[in-house]
Amino acid sequence: MNCSLDEFMQYIEEEDIKFIKLAFCDVHGVPKNISIMPNELEDAVMNGIPINASLIPGFGEAIYSDIYLHPDITTTTLLPWRPENGKVVRIFCDITLQDGTPFAIDTRKVLIDAVRKADDQGIEFLFGSRIEFYLFKTDEDGNPTNIPYDNAGYMDIAPLDKGENVRRDICLCLERMGILPINSHHEAGPGQNQIDFGSSDPVKAADNVITYMSAVKTIAARYGLYADFSPKPIGNAPGNGFHINVLAKRRGSSDDVLTNAIAGILDHIHDTTFFFNNSEQSYKRFGQGSAPSKISWSGENRGQLIRIHRALATGKDYAQLRSPDALANPYLAMAMIIHECLDGIANKTELPAAGTTRADLPSTLEEAKSLALADGFAAGVLGKELVEAYCR
Repeated sequence: MNCSLDEFMQYIEEEDIKFIKLAFCDVHGVPKNISIMPNELEDAVMNGIPINASLIPGFGEAIYSDIYLHPDITTTTLLPWRPENGKVVRIFCDITLQDGTPFAIDTRKVLIDAVRKADDQGIEFLFGSRIEFYLFKTDEDGNPTNIPYDNAGYMDIAPLDKGENVRRDICLCLERMGILPINSHHEAGPGQNQIDFGSSDPVKAADNVITYMSAVKTIAARYGLYADFSPKPIGNAPGNGFHINVLAKRRGSSDDVLTNAIAGILDHIHDTTFFFNNSEQSYKRFGQGSAPSKISWSGENRGQLIRIHRALATGKDYAQLRSPDALANPYLAMAMIIHECLDGIANKTELPAAGTTRADLPSTLEEAKSLALADGFAAGVLGKELVEAYCR
């Protein structure tokens, strides 16, 4: 929503909006928010809303206890599942210190800075996402059980696929929130589902991931279900992936930069895997089914770390990074991809032959965390303070 503050205040009044959720994420990408009333919005935009950083995971170790949320009104989204009378909107926020200095552990700002760095170098990125989730039944108190909603398999149909109506309502909800789903289907695991949505600029793409996961969990709860995005909810069943589609191009040029960009990812991901996979379950998923365990690429094989695919609609190649899972912070994950791609482009890093294995991905959480803490590249592009907060 691109408008002046006066026009925005008029919109709030005309649409009978009574609650405004100011949204942000902790260092691990877990959504947080504070709700304000419309009469507080103008002051929030002009001066920010103070919150206690010491109680936010990853923020509390900072020497500053008070940080300020500054709503970015261009990100305003109506929450369709809330009442029509007295509507509720959500607005993503920038985070600063009291003096207006950007907060170093604001991961959304880290992604914004990465996009600006790419723009300065004449490189444009688009990201898309494919995120899988399981639906589990809940008990009489609404707590999740370990019983999948159905026992259907890959692309099965109703009545085996009981999640069809849930996915439909999620897709319709996302449309109302400005996110256009491309397709949805039952995945290979019992109760496992996938919804794909289109590519957009990196910050919008990461915002969409946060919105998508919130919508999925909310709609699932309306059906008396629990949506689980964790990497390996069922030990002997396929895991949940967060596949990130990457399109990179040089502004105003037909030069192929994607191969150098992919080479940059392959060059760095051994030491930066923790920014894409930050739980014990993440490493139980690797090497199972089509989840990768080795650092390699292919044009066909879905079991490779990166798959290069041609979009039929545009005729352009894009890369799909297949190792991340949905417990990753999407802002950090996408920022890291941009920096790795830029490094590959700047150094003209050559892409090895398809199928060539450079190394294995880390096999444990502790190994990945140690590599991330010791990686000078990560500290250089994300900031040492953020890396230490994330790995703490």
